[in-house]
Amino acid sequence: MSRLIIEAVERVLQENSLAALATIIRAPSGMGAKILITEDGARTGTLNSLSLDEAAAHYAQKFLASRAETRTLSAEELSAELGPDEQNVLLMFERIENEPSLVICGAGHVGAHLARLAHLAGYRATLIDDRADFVTRERFPEAGIELVAARSWTEALESHVGRGSYVAVVTRGHNEDEECMRAVLQARPRYVGMIGSKRRTNIVLERLREQGFDEEVLREVRAPIGLDIGAVSPEEVALAVLSEIVAERRGGTGQPLSAWRRGQKRERR
Repeated sequence: MSRLIIEAVERVLQENSLAALATIIRAPSGMGAKILITEDGARTGTLNSLSLDEAAAHYAQKFLASRAETRTLSAEELSAELGPDEQNVLLMFERIENEPSLVICGAGHVGAHLARLAHLAGYRATLIDDRADFVTRERFPEAGIELVAARSWTEALESHVGRGSYVAVVTRGHNEDEECMRAVLQARPRYVGMIGSKRRTNIVLERLREQGFDEEVLREVRAPIGLDIGAVSPEEVALAVLSEIVAERRGGTGQPLSAWRRGQKRERR
């Protein structure tokens, strides 16, 4: 069973997908039993109880949606219908996924700063451009930034974007934006955003709509990309973009952390 769990974890990582691993860390009958539940509901392993497996699988989807890294709780919190022995079981849920992957289309000023900033923040950054002299080790000596000189945006993106990816489209023009977005949207990444004015981004989205892309898919595109922090310089724009990506990954609101204090003052008045 341990071998099957390890193989299942390896598949999750290879496919750049997402799963929850539930482990019994305290139980009357012993600990260590595990079950892996993927985001589409597939299971590997068992907690040695069908009812526990069902309860863990049901909770796993809530756990993954919460974006928590780990969580420990009693089986009683999972389901009130479990038997007395099962309710005394203590479970630990762990999030299984690759290190966060940020694919950046366009190695101009914003893309370059975004790649460096993402690398510093612990993201696996891939920087793609169709201009080979823009993605050289002379410009980016950081070994943690993967550089891709694309002969075709579509080919480059097909091999680098998966369901778990975050993608920032920051190219130099409409045509490049459109080609990148066409390839990216077919992969349905976790996050995709596109730089540009409202007019520019609307033009690209309308072209994609005319090409048959579903409205629900297009609504997921963050355009213009980034949080509103009043960014002006390329460095500030890169910070605004990464801030939105971090908020999406961690479930943040993008609101000032001090907002709660202001709310308390208004209530006292």
